[in-house]
Amino acid sequence: MKKIIMATSLALCLSSIQAQAANTYAQTKYPVVLAHGMFGWDKMLGVIDYWYQIPSDLRSNGASVYVTQVSGLESSEVRGEQLLKQVNDILAISGAAKVNLIGHSHGGHSVRYVAAMIPSKVASVTTMATPAKGAPLADLIVNGGKIGAIGTQVIQAAGTALNYLTGGSSQGLGVSANNSLVSLSTAGSAAFTAKFPQAMPTTACGEGAYEVNGVKYFSFAGTSPTTNMLDPLDPIVKIVSLAFNGADNDGFVGRCSAHVGKVIRDNYAMNHIDFMNHLFGLRALTTDPKAVYREQLNRLKLAGM
Repeated sequence: MKKIIMATSLALCLSSIQAQAANTYAQTKYPVVLAHGMFGWDKMLGVIDYWYQIPSDLRSNGASVYVTQVSGLESSEVRGEQLLKQVNDILAISGAAKVNLIGHSHGGHSVRYVAAMIPSKVASVTTMATPAKGAPLADLIVNGGKIGAIGTQVIQAAGTALNYLTGGSSQGLGVSANNSLVSLSTAGSAAFTAKFPQAMPTTACGEGAYEVNGVKYFSFAGTSPTTNMLDPLDPIVKIVSLAFNGADNDGFVGRCSAHVGKVIRDNYAMNHIDFMNHLFGLRALTTDPKAVYREQLNRLKLAGM
């Protein structure tokens, strides 16, 4: 009987230790700030998260996470300045000396901007599926003449509606499809990199500097435009991916274009939308987006960030 009790106690003790370990797995030294991409938001209609279940998963594993909202459609500099203000507010509220920045898609430009402006207050920058060297769809629209102009008008209308649904209009956030598309074009991204070259590769598909001005840089990318036949967004992503003419891409961003700093992995079985864990968690069975973020925070934790 004593052996059974001792065995049970040991099992409970081990279970407690494992639970405690799981609860601190993503507990970074500094708070984590999430920056959304084009058409992004914090909560749509107050209930639909841009980062579906990702912040809650990270928090359940010990992370301190802040979700930001900037203009869904604007230039990289405007969005970066909006994020900079929020990061300074987060630093003041949390009392933290630094933050870990994570940006998805165009949000990658935003976090690079903030790191360039206040490097002493940024521990790390992680870009997720960011078109650091530009996106073919943006090129097609910007250089598309009359058809491109119509496309810009459609995107402007969609962005304006979304700005209302996500509360951006009530926060005074503007909408400019043209500024957004120009910034995400190859030329626009090159101009942005000329101003903020930190951690950008100097070769076509290489890595950038792992650390610049005390800030460590990491990047991730996917190469599967379609990942779940039940996801109604997958056919749209697949159509957009045709602009790459067979080159590796996630539907919107090319594998090499996503390289910033240390490339952790650039061939996940994920498309561009999967990096938000949408549509409501429909994804490839082989890759859990939440685990990608969780493991990155553990990587930052182990590096003392």
